[in-house]
Amino acid sequence: MVNDSVVSSVRAFSRFYTNSVGALRYGAFSLTEARVLFELAQCESADVADLRKELDVDAGYLSRLLTRFDADGLTTRAKSAVDARRQVISLTDKGRATQRELDDASSGQVAALLDGLSEQERGEVVGAMNTIRRLLGGEAKDRTLVLRPTRVGDYGWVVQRHGELYAREYGWDASFESLVARIVADFVDGHDSAREAGWIAEVDGERVGCVFCLKEDDATAKLRILLVEPSARGTGVGARLVEECERFARAAGYKRITLWTNDVLSSARRIYQRAGYVLVDEERHRSFGAELNGQNWAKDL
Repeated sequence: MVNDSVVSSVRAFSRFYTNSVGALRYGAFSLTEARVLFELAQCESADVADLRKELDVDAGYLSRLLTRFDADGLTTRAKSAVDARRQVISLTDKGRATQRELDDASSGQVAALLDGLSEQERGEVVGAMNTIRRLLGGEAKDRTLVLRPTRVGDYGWVVQRHGELYAREYGWDASFESLVARIVADFVDGHDSAREAGWIAEVDGERVGCVFCLKEDDATAKLRILLVEPSARGTGVGARLVEECERFARAAGYKRITLWTNDVLSSARRIYQRAGYVLVDEERHRSFGAELNGQNWAKDL
């Protein structure tokens, strides 16, 4: 049984949506008319019966709508080559031009609606919309990746996820979590914002990764504590984080970027190799409760 307060919340959101995003204007066209034009613009021609089924439109209403489009010179109709009892409909050049104008106007309205939001807030909006579509059967296929600067509340997450994931996947002990905590604390307490920065990767509004660019010396930046959640691995999130770190390092005036890792971290190593990093040296060591092979990598910027 669905709780009444949940139902009320969904209805309240529906009213809000209708009054904002759902009320986008299409000039002289209704929402259904604009949808029909959009669907027809995606193909050379469409079977009228299939179009009615796809859009779930009353047959009589669709017939009147298409008759108007025919009269306005937006569409043409002909008998189906497969079944003479069926009709196919196509947009004319005028119809396609009209649809493009509607599409441009609609995009402009959405842009204006989001104009007052920050990049991070826009990512949250899109991520929330995709989540609603996915959970209610709308099949949101495109997951939205947002890279944003770190902020209050992120730093504890960075330390926690490093500790949890490395313990679970590699058996490392709490001394690794302690190391990450010191790196993060030093960054929060006194980093130079012109030459050091951190980023969080979000997919559909959820944190899925992080990376930090720190100063090694005046000419050299250091990439530190790159992490990608298991749910986001293989999707390019790690590569995007590394690219963002390098972009910042170049803009900050660094000539070289380095990083320290361990060869057991094979996925991270592949990201570095594809990005053009070169292995400088390596050394066996015992850290974090494990026997490891530490590696230093570098790349000229």
